[in-house]
This record gives sequence, C-alpha cells and structure tokens, in this order.
Amino acid sequence: MIILSTDSLKGYGLNRIFELAKQAEYDGLDLSVDYGQFDTFNAEYVKKLIDETGVPVHAVSAPGQIKADKIKELVSMAKTIGAKVVILQPPKLLDFKLAAWLKVEIPRLREKEFISIALENAPGGTFLGFIPEHSMSNTDELKKFKHICLDTARLGESRKDLMRSYSTFRKFLVHIHLSNLFHGKKYAPLKEGILPLESFLTKLKQDRYPGAISIKVLSKFLHAGEDDKVVDGLKEMKKYYDKYYTKIEAMAPDSEGTQA
Repeated sequence: MIILSTDSLKGYGLNRIFELAKQAEYDGLDLSVDYGQFDTFNAEYVKKLIDETGVPVHAVSAPGQIKADKIKELVSMAKTIGAKVVILQPPKLLDFKLAAWLKVEIPRLREKEFISIALENAPGGTFLGFIPEHSMSNTDELKKFKHICLDTARLGESRKDLMRSYSTFRKFLVHIHLSNLFHGKKYAPLKEGILPLESFLTKLKQDRYPGAISIKVLSKFLHAGEDDKVVDGLKEMKKYYDKYYTKIEAMAPDSEGTQA
C-alpha cells in the first residue's frame, strides 16, 4: 500500500491534499498533525473529506514530541477516522516522565483501543556532537517498544545502513516513511539520493511487509503550488514504487512475522 504523508504538500489546505492524492491514485494518506493547522486535528472534518473523496487516512503522525493527553487525543481521532496506526516521535533526552509513560501506558492503550501505536526512529541531532537529543532511540529501546515506524531519510542522515537496519527491525515494522537523502538533505524524491531504495522496496515485498509505505518528501521537490507538476511528481514516485515493490513477487511466508 502506497500512501502520501500530508507533510509532503505543506502549504496546501487539507481538502486540496486529499484531491491531489486522489488524482495521483495513491491508496490513502498519512495525516501529519500540525497544531497550527486546525483542520489536521479536526476528526469530523477529516472524516468528511474521507467520505467525499473516497481517500482513506491510514495513519496519523504526531508533530514532534507531545504530552500524554495529546497522544490519547490522537488515538481517539485515529479511531474516529478509521486510521490503523498512530506514529509518535521519541521523547527529548531529559523528558524522563514522558519516556516512562510511553513505556508503561502505550502497551495498555494499544490493547484497550485495538490500534497500532508506533515509535519512529529519531532524527540525527546530538548534543556536543555525540549525545543523542532523544531517548528511546537506540536499537534495543525501539525493539522493546514493539511497533516501529522507520524513516529512511533519518537513517541516512545518521549514517546508518538502511538494509542492516531493516533486518534488525523487520519483525517490528508497522509503518515506513520513504524518501531519499540528497547531498546530505533529508526527504528528497525516491530517485534522487544515495539510499538503496530499490533494494529496500524489493526486500520489503519479498518479505511480505504488511504495513503501509508513506511517501514523505519536501514540498519544494513536488513544485507545490503548481498542481499539474505536483500530480506528475507524485505519479512518478508511484511508478518507482510499482517497479520495485508492486511488481516484485513475494516470497513464501516464514516464521518471522511482524510483531503483533
């Protein structure tokens, strides 16, 4: 399933993003919540757009670090609009209270609401050049969280090997933010950059990855504001996805299924 992160079309109203995704024949949207854009967290309005366009929202992505009450609100919204996954960002390094809450309460919230709540790998920022800005961001902590969203551009930014990271996190992956790294800049189009996205997509299909693949690129690469170019750019990335994912034959299932 290929979906579009609404972050990719920042500057457009949410209704236009639904329309453009539909024109480009994407399977749905990954709704990036922005508390400065009221439409993005208005569940009834989002549901209205879903009903009018026929474009579902598969995932709801939190805007950076948010507190426990906001996380609960996003889970409630996701349930209302029919989203399957809520994606959270790792806490800041010294936010011990939020980190403890996530570790204890998220498993309970998943079970209560019957929804996947995933933690995304952290951006590459550090203090003093070597201390990570975020907690719960190393390999062991991500695996303990059970549900993982993998951002390919962040891996490239952190100089981590994409295929090795995939192998490490494979059975915990529930969502992917797909983009490239071009001249050190994150969120470049799929064809432009240094990451081995062809091999990655093919391996995902061969391994029967069960989640959605969300295209997340900077709006400038899509020529936001010029609708025809936007749709052409989205279709071009969908062709890339189809070539290296849709048309690849899946392998027989094995015992290493995705973590429930």
